[in-house]
Amino acid sequence: MQPDRSYYTPTGGLPGQSHLLTGRAVFTDAYAVIPKGVMTDIVTSALPHWRATRAWILARPLSGFAETFSQAIIEVGPGGGSEMPEPDPGAEAALFVVSGTLDLDCAGTGSRLEAGGFAYIPPGLAWRIAAVGDTAAVFHWIRKRYEPVEGLGVPDPIVTSDRACTPVAMPDSDGRWATTRFIDPEDMRHDMHVNIVTFAPGAVIPFAETHVMEHGLYVLEGKGVYRLNQDWVEVEAGDFMWLRAFCPQACYAGGPGPFRYLLYKDVNRHPRLAP
Repeated sequence: MQPDRSYYTPTGGLPGQSHLLTGRAVFTDAYAVIPKGVMTDIVTSALPHWRATRAWILARPLSGFAETFSQAIIEVGPGGGSEMPEPDPGAEAALFVVSGTLDLDCAGTGSRLEAGGFAYIPPGLAWRIAAVGDTAAVFHWIRKRYEPVEGLGVPDPIVTSDRACTPVAMPDSDGRWATTRFIDPEDMRHDMHVNIVTFAPGAVIPFAETHVMEHGLYVLEGKGVYRLNQDWVEVEAGDFMWLRAFCPQACYAGGPGPFRYLLYKDVNRHPRLAP
């Protein structure tokens, strides 16, 4: 069992008229950075069939950029939720709770998710979700159109938590770089992984990763300096990084505490040769 963790949660609001316009947001051909200060009230979206809910949509498929997934931060107020959350029957979902409490029902099986809770919901499975208690519940919702493979079934639902999963140390890192895997990396039924990556202060990704997987990286805790394509970008808890396939990437963890982020990547499938 892992120690209790803190997870950055956006609060919305709106800067005053006296604030400078200069910020850290950037969108390039290879990557985007959406800093926490961008997540104000006026950029939220309402979603059909959701009650007392607003969403900060961080990523969606874009032609010529990242095309496999969408990611949003969902804030569900007291009494809020949905009996019809997913409009696409071919979509799978990963949920990660950063604050509050949610009741999740997947095909008649109920689970309670608190901060650090994770759920994987396969495509075609009916589910519903509701906030519990007197405060809002906030979670990340990652969606991907599932890619079936002949001879492999659809994955089973997963409900677990950050605390329940043991981080796996990366090779030759002395445990200073570790990955918490919510999904079994050997299970070929899965076409996406959602992990938490943890760096001790001063730890690094020691080379510029350049690969076919697209990424969404949301900083849950701490700060670091991230190499994105040709740029070094300083990021902190609450910032989101969105990486196109083959964007070179590396990082230094800044301290004084751990640097942790929620990571999406597409896996285990041949590259599509046509749309």
